Amino acid sequence: MDAVWRRLAAWVPGPSAALLAGLIGSGAAQAGGLQADASGQLVYGALTFSPCALNSASGQSVEAHCTTLPVPENTANPAGRHIELALALIPATGQAKGDPVFMLAGGPGQSARESYPNLQQAFEEVLQHRHILLLDARGTGGSHPLHCEQAEAEAALTSLAQQSEDAARALAAQCRDALSAQADFRYYTTTEHIDDLERVRAALQVARINLVGISYGTRVAQHYARRFPGHTRALVLDSVVPNTLVLGQEHARNLETALQRQFARCRETPACAQALGDPRQQLNTARQQLTGNTLGPVRYRDPITGAWREEVPRFEHLAILLRMYAYQPAMAASLPLLLHEVAQGNYDGLLAQAQLVTRELGQALAMGMSLSVTCTEDAVDFRDNPGDAGTVLGTEFITLTRAMCSQWPLGARPAGFREPLQGDVPVLAISGEFDPVTPPRYGDAVIAPLARGRHLVLPGQSHSVLGTGCLPNLVAQFLDTTDAAALDATCLQRLTSPPPFSGRYGWEP
Repeated sequence: MDAVWRRLAAWVPGPSAALLAGLIGSGAAQAGGLQADASGQLVYGALTFSPCALNSASGQSVEAHCTTLPVPENTANPAGRHIELALALIPATGQAKGDPVFMLAGGPGQSARESYPNLQQAFEEVLQHRHILLLDARGTGGSHPLHCEQAEAEAALTSLAQQSEDAARALAAQCRDALSAQADFRYYTTTEHIDDLERVRAALQVARINLVGISYGTRVAQHYARRFPGHTRALVLDSVVPNTLVLGQEHARNLETALQRQFARCRETPACAQALGDPRQQLNTARQQLTGNTLGPVRYRDPITGAWREEVPRFEHLAILLRMYAYQPAMAASLPLLLHEVAQGNYDGLLAQAQLVTRELGQALAMGMSLSVTCTEDAVDFRDNPGDAGTVLGTEFITLTRAMCSQWPLGARPAGFREPLQGDVPVLAISGEFDPVTPPRYGDAVIAPLARGRHLVLPGQSHSVLGTGCLPNLVAQFLDTTDAAALDATCLQRLTSPPPFSGRYGWEP
């Protein structure tokens, strides 16, 4: 019932709000450090939250409470420019513990507040005992976002591999010049995000916090635990990025491995193999067609507006679909069909799907923040790998990302940045078997030096698996006990991935 009173107190104005606030002045909300004032606003430590709604790009919406926190852009210069951090609170639905959970979004460049609505079911059991905090990393979402113009973001995401190094440098310079008046890009990296998390923890007046990181967010979680072990209670790392990893260096290799495993599933499924052929051979045929400079413009309908468009099909259109569809099992199951259609010369569907994925990615990622992190923390360590030639991403991913970073101001990467997380912090790492960007071996590497760590691999799954199967229950149990070794994870063995498609209507019954 406390959850009901809390929602009513948040949304009912005037005297009724004061009455309801009194009803929840003790009990679950207060036990977790949360109280309601007479106006229906929630007070957590030194922060006051007002009712708000969190909306995802896919249209999901969640009721929450929001506030902002002003912080110096440059910590070393507190008298300089200040920016506002956007923070959201999802109150616990039951008796709240004193250590809240922070969800850390991926990317880099994604907003935690915009990502949460699509993941809310993964946190339902966690919410029974803990408040959830969503801090948009500086440069993302509502925290002084560093979005370039939409056209620039789309160009960077979809056409990077087809551009010359000069074009990539020009694109980054254009984005830099458009945003430089409002931000010093040197102060939008993982290091500053960790500083901001610590500021929020102190403002909430809580001693310890739990961190649930997803993809790039696992890097943030590990570095926070290294710098502030006394304030870190437990970590959940979903789709793990090791501190030792140069993020991006192995993207081509990891995707190729994941695709090969997906293609093998079709070859081993008679209906798929007979109807669609060998996906690897279909990919080779499609690549020859799309790189042969023999195709003219193809007319297709824009998947958002319905307007007719014309574009010349290129391999880059196929590459982005192969990469992004591999992130989710249901979409990965459709890859053999996609390759078959393209190899047969049907390009309109390819163009429409690529347009849709491109637009969604452009909206989800703040390009300026993404470049600040990538260029400072990873691109400086990129090395050419001739073995990537001929893969879906090829060697151009490294070459052209490095070209863009040559135009981007670099922040300071702390000493020891590449050192692995060690110590006795409780850590639960989770990975998908077919993850195309953070494969299970990354989780193994992170857990190896941790005495209280455990790594769970979900059969048949891919990237970002927090809400899959019985995992939400296991995560809630871990956050209650911090004992990863005691978890009974046999329920995960029931997981499977959808069979590969055998036609336009999916797989055979």
